[in-house]
Order: sequence, then C-alpha cells, then structure tokens
Amino acid sequence: MAACLPCLRQAGAGRGLDVPMRIAIDTGGTFTDCVYVRGARLEILKVFSTPTNPARAIAQAVGGIVGGTGVSLALSEVEGPVSLLHGTTVGTNALLERRGARIALVTTAGFEDVLVIGRQARPRLYDFFVTRPEPLAPAARRLGVRERVGPGGRVLLRLTPAELRRVRRAVARARPQAVAVCLLFSFANPAHERRVARALRGLGLPVSVSHEILPEFREYERSSTVAVNAYLAPLVGRYLGEVERVVGARGGVSVMQSSGGAISARVAAAQPVRTLLSGPAGGVVGARAMAQLGGVERVISFDMGGTSTDVALLDSGELATTNEGSVGGVPVAVPMLDIHSVGAGGGSIAWFDRGGALRVGPQSAGADPGPICYGRGRQPTVTDAHLILGRLDPEQFLGGQWRLDARRPRQLMERAVAGRGFRSVEQFAAGILAVANSTMERALRVISVERGYDPREYTLAAFGGAGGLHACDLAAALRISQVLVPKFPGALSALGILLSDVVKDYSRTLLVPVDAAARARLEREFRRLEAQARADLRREGFAPARQRLERLLDLRYRGQAYELALPYARDFVRAFHQAHARRYGYADPARSLEVVNVRLRAVGVTEKPALRRARVAGSSPRAARFKRAPVWFDGRRLATDFYIRERLRPGARLRGPAVVAEYSATTVLPPGWRLRVDAYENMVLERP
Repeated sequence: MAACLPCLRQAGAGRGLDVPMRIAIDTGGTFTDCVYVRGARLEILKVFSTPTNPARAIAQAVGGIVGGTGVSLALSEVEGPVSLLHGTTVGTNALLERRGARIALVTTAGFEDVLVIGRQARPRLYDFFVTRPEPLAPAARRLGVRERVGPGGRVLLRLTPAELRRVRRAVARARPQAVAVCLLFSFANPAHERRVARALRGLGLPVSVSHEILPEFREYERSSTVAVNAYLAPLVGRYLGEVERVVGARGGVSVMQSSGGAISARVAAAQPVRTLLSGPAGGVVGARAMAQLGGVERVISFDMGGTSTDVALLDSGELATTNEGSVGGVPVAVPMLDIHSVGAGGGSIAWFDRGGALRVGPQSAGADPGPICYGRGRQPTVTDAHLILGRLDPEQFLGGQWRLDARRPRQLMERAVAGRGFRSVEQFAAGILAVANSTMERALRVISVERGYDPREYTLAAFGGAGGLHACDLAAALRISQVLVPKFPGALSALGILLSDVVKDYSRTLLVPVDAAARARLEREFRRLEAQARADLRREGFAPARQRLERLLDLRYRGQAYELALPYARDFVRAFHQAHARRYGYADPARSLEVVNVRLRAVGVTEKPALRRARVAGSSPRAARFKRAPVWFDGRRLATDFYIRERLRPGARLRGPAVVAEYSATTVLPPGWRLRVDAYENMVLERP
C-alpha cells in the first residue's frame, strides 16, 4: 500500500493557487481527509493516514494540494495567508492507549486520593468485579498542599510561602513531565491555586490549573479533567508544533474542539482536553449544515469511518452538548457534543470468540495493514465483506486511483470460516455485516429511543467512508423512512471543520435556588462572563458584529445529584420541567429548582464558503451508469446498476437495487428504496 495517495476532485486541480486559502483536515484511523477552498470552489483530497506520525499525512496532504502530487513540508509556494483548520485524534488515542506524559497532581492536603476513590457508580450495576482504569497520576506523584478554602470562597487556612517552597521541591523531586493543580473549592476562590501554579511554572513544566480549565464543582470530575489535560499537554503540544511547521510562517492553525467550534493551536496546546472528540464533532457540524440546506431540521447523524461509528441526535438543528463525557473510562467534564461512539467501522475485524460466536470489532485493521483487499491485511473486515457481496467496485475505489484486490479476501475468508458452519463465503460476509449493523443499531437507539426520542420522526444523515453502505439497512431497522447522504460524505467531518466558527466556553458554579432574587443574580453572572468573552473574541480578531453569545443554565430539582442543561430564556423553569419529563419520564412542577452552573458559549462567526444551489431539472441518470453486475441482498443475488455519483446531476432519480460509487464513499440502495439528488447535490434516499 502506498504511504500517500493524493487525488484531487472537482475542477481546478493542477492550476495555480488562488489566495487566501482555507484548508480543513480531519485525521482518521484509515484516511486523512481534506476539504479546502480554492478560489470560489470546494475541493476534496484523501490520503492514507500515518498512525505513527499523523503530522506526516498532513504534510503529504498539503503537498498534494500545493503541488498536485508532490510532498511539501511548508506552504512556501503560496503567496498570501493560509488557514489550516484541523480535527485530530492524537489526544484521544494517547488517552486510550495510555501514552501520555508522566504527571504530578497537586491538590489540597487530605484529598490526594480523589482520583482513586472516584464515584460509587458502576458501569454495570450487578458487576462487582469491574476493573477501573489506573489513575493518571500514581500515589507517589499525588502531592498535598496545606491550605483550605471554604465552599463559599472564604480562606480557612492560608497558603504560606514556606509551604509553597516545600511543594515546589516535592514536585521537582518527582520529576514529572507536566503538572496538574486542582485545589479544593478553587472555583469559588482561585487565589491559592494561582500562587501554586505561579511557583510551579518556574520549574519550566507545562502546568494545568483547574480554575482555568473547569471552574466548576464536583472534585472528582474536576480533578480528573485537569489531570487528563496535563497528561496530554506535552504530546499534543509537540504534535501541534509539527502541524504549525507544515503550514509555516504564512499560515495559522486552528483546532476543532469537542464542543463543535474551533480554537487556536496555541489554546489547544495548553488545553488539549478540549479536543478529545475533535474529528467526530466536525462530522456533526457538517451534518447539521448539509441537512439545513436540504430543509431537514430533525436529524440523527451517522458517521461510519474506518475504525469507529459516531452517532448524535440534532433536534431542530441544535447541537446538544454534555459535560458528563468519558474517554477510556476517565471522566472529562469540559463541554463536548453529545456523541455516542462504538467500535464498528469499515476496518473492523471479524473474529470468533471462544464459544464460536461471530464478533466484529472493536479491533480495527486501520490504515496499516488495512483490510485484506487493500493488499497487506490478513484478517477479514467489514470492507472485505462488502467486496465479497459485490457492493464495492474494485476499479472505482478512491475514484479509480486505487484498485482493490478482489481475490485475496475470498481466499483468506474461506480459510477463516473453514469448519465454522457457513455454507459459503458470501454467507460469512453477510454475517459480518449483520453483526456490525446490530452494534450500530444499538448505538442509534442509545441516543434516540433511550432518551425519549422517536427515530421515525428523524432523517438519518449518513456519512463517513462507510456510512452509505449501511445507512438503508439501519434506517429500515429503526423504521426511519428517509436517509440523507450529503455531498462529500467521506470527508464531511473535514467540511464541518471548514464550516465551524471559533467557540469559547465559559462557566461558573452557583448552586443557588430559583427564587424571586434568582434572575437578578443570573443577569449579573452572565454579564460578567460576557465581558470576558467579548474581550477574548476581540483579541482573536472578531468585531462585535461577528460575535454571538449564547446563555445556558444547568438546572436540577433541589436534592438531585445531576442536572440538565438548557438555554437561558424567560420561561426556563417550564422548559426544564418539559426536558426532565422527556429524559426521565416524569416532572414535578411543584418542586423547587436549583441553578447549578451558568454557562456562556461565545461564538466568533467565521467567513464560510458558499455552497451553491443548482437548478433542479429532470436529469437522466443514464450517463452516470457505468456497469451492471450481481450484488447480494438478503441472501439473493440481484442484477444491480452501478453509478458514478459525480455524474448524477440535481434532479436525477434512481430505484433500487443500485450502487452509487464516488471518490470518498460508496452508497448502497437496496430493493424497494428510491434515490433523488437535490439542489445541493445531496442524495436523498426514501423508502415508500
């Protein structure tokens, strides 16, 4: 397999570059996807990821954009500014694989074991043998400092200069690579935490401070979040430094946050915990944008890539966020889009457990060695199963730039199922898809049915390199009648990153009752946060006309342990009761409420590429058809027409069975389904 496979799509490849240029890059497990604006046109590029050094794939992609096919480590050929927007999995992978920095945690004396004690909640209620992940800071590097601030912010035990010197010496002896500082009730009064951080930064180490990252209550989640930040800071900082060198002095780098907005590389390097769902967040933003163009407001996004599947629910176009995230079993309480992920993708490996049952994933073949049909893999994957069933055309992969090997998957899969009771390799392939579909169907039910939403009222927006291959089967299982496959489905996460605004999140814990005096208190707190947000956005270059501020509240019934987030509006009390009834099945309007946190989402509105609307005419799909071949559907081998998506014009209509191949993905239209191309070149699939 070639290390890099650059291939440009749409008009303009090979011409001189217009400036300024904006490039969005999403690094995935199998491919690194790029969407960029050249002149007034959107263009797309995919290269194979380089897992050992993700920045190398970015350099190859930039080289492909600048020089056609060459590799350039800087944009020296470009006259004018270049803006690189990036979605990265570097932090996520480091946390999952425990490849982060050696860290020390400095906390209030007596609270050194908060990371070990955690919460009593278990992921499986009746499993008494749950193994929790080891704390990121071991006991020897969890250091207590003698100080105490009360819950209201009053200093109960002053931090002395002698104690500061002692803590600094203790941290130096521990020889960490980064330090996390999280003192008790520092969200109410950060004075002591500031002094500790100032002393420790004199050691020349990255220092993560809780009142800067998460000024909220709940010691365990706050300690865990700041520890994750310190754990990732050296690695992510080095990586983003490499990415900035790719761009060179002519450009700037922004990074997608988990909350669905971009931040500068400088901020991302200091607060990498905000980038853990960087790539999937771009996909949700892209799905919302393309659905809104098509007039669809209620959407379930379904992003199936090479390694995982990420799903999210967008009600009335709103991006739902949560502060109760977890990555690799470690709580992360910064705002992130409410995305549910499972280990099912095109590269997911099929295997048999000790009882002989067929399993698929979560292990993935990734980019190296990749599926069998890529030429080096030896274990059957979901992609190989599609090829066996005739759903992928070997000649049209990546627009014909890469030929899939159709012979090796059949040989190796026949060996894999020898003596397993399958009648044929096609039955084995169908079984692989059925198992993968069941995993993804459960994920879709988690974010819809289990939260009180009826999926039949939504459109399934399917994207990612493998999303269109499974979308209709999953929609049928959930009785969803409409599927939207947007333009550039295999690079929609990168497109979402390109369309994203700069977003900064601010919060403050209040813990006050909702009474007659509450509104005045809330207004004061919001105005304080807004003043800070406006100043920060001005420093980023956003004039007041390009600033948007969104007020949010975390509310709960008094006595509850957890809260719901909703927009701050005149009728927020009634809205809370409605949200509580939808989530938990009941509401109690007579019960008093408590405001837990006030939140502010500050948006710097960026310039976005225009997505042009075409005239919809009765276009014939005949010119797009390139072959007719047998494809397996539900155990039957049916003659199926294959089409090139780039040749399907707005207004074109198809009936299943059909397969639509394009540069970044393939879409399967089963028997009984219909397809039409809308004015924005999205494909709308419908089941009568």
